[in-house]
Amino acid sequence: MQYNTRGTLIWLRLPHFIHQSNLLSNDFLKQFDLTTAQFDVLMQILTYEPLTQCELAEKVTVTEGGISRMLTRLEKDGLIECKQDWKTNTISLTNKGKAKLEKSFEDQLAFQSSFFDECLSEEEQKTLYSLMSRVHKSSETKKLANR
Repeated sequence: MQYNTRGTLIWLRLPHFIHQSNLLSNDFLKQFDLTTAQFDVLMQILTYEPLTQCELAEKVTVTEGGISRMLTRLEKDGLIECKQDWKTNTISLTNKGKAKLEKSFEDQLAFQSSFFDECLSEEEQKTLYSLMSRVHKSSETKKLANR
């Protein structure tokens, strides 16, 4: 039995890259007093606000319990605001949260882009993006089919 098909090797390589990238990003984002997960959550809130905790949990890679703890911390730090409207709790950024993102966004974008800019040509990056988009779309189709 052959275990190491190309697809399997790619599938195994991706989480290792993401893990390494997140470790490096956590170190990089310390200067802004943020973690990679917090940066992601704040970006999702900025993009889709106001949104519910369930909507946010679907958009990020943090567990349901983890998102609850993170939101509590972000609210305590004054970066987000949670408003209770009957049974629905909506989340939005405060001015302080927007300012923190504005301060860190360009630098984090450049840092993340550097992983690709340093070793791939522009054409290779376009190809990789196209291929990953196709794989992602295929996985979304499978996800919908399994519901």
